[in-house]
This record gives sequence, structure tokens and C-alpha cells, in this order.
Amino acid sequence: MNPSLPPIFFYAIGTLLSVFGVARALTLGRRHADRELSEDTPERAKARRRHLVWGLLWAVTGVFLVVSTALHR
Repeated sequence: MNPSLPPIFFYAIGTLLSVFGVARALTLGRRHADRELSEDTPERAKARRRHLVWGLLWAVTGVFLVVSTALHR
């Protein structure tokens, strides 16, 4: 008997990574000029860029996990 995790586990984790990665990139990685009271600072721009990059990395990792699980089946 081979003790392995069921594929639904990897589908669920991949979907969560993809959804929350895209949400992070869209909500925290974009500049919202109408919500900002002060000028954009280099620190805020760096933080937005970091959220955008990590959000996209999460999304790509989640898509890879779902696709690789589907192809492995």
C-alpha cells in the first residue's frame, strides 16, 4: 500500500494559492490614486512591487500545482 495524499488535496492547495495570489497582486500590488491622501513615496512603491511580484508568484505556483496534478493523473 502506497501512503500518498489524494489529488483533491493538491487541487485545493493550488486553487487557494492561485486565488489568493491574484487577489494579493490586484489589491495590494496596484496603486489606488483615489484612495491615497499623500504623494507616492519610494517605500510605498517598493512595497507595492513586492506584493505584485509575490502575488503573481503564488498564482503561478498554484496553477503549476493544479496542472501538474492533472497531468500526473
